[in-house]
Amino acid sequence: MIRRKARDIERFAGMDLFLREIHRRGYQAIENSSQIIIFCNRAPVRWLTPPPISSKEIGPKSFQDFGARQSQ
Repeated sequence: MIRRKARDIERFAGMDLFLREIHRRGYQAIENSSQIIIFCNRAPVRWLTPPPISSKEIGPKSFQDFGARQSQ
């Protein structure tokens, strides 16, 4: 597994070339918060948490939504 910033991939190789090479090798890559995670093998990736959803589907959140105590 390798982690790289998306801007570095874009700067050094270009995202299109990078993704073609990932596909050619049979690897998988995911992106989160401008970080690209590359799985350097052909094994399936299994999420250990529920499937990811977008922030648009979740809607706005506050600390109260997570049961955090407010300081007084």
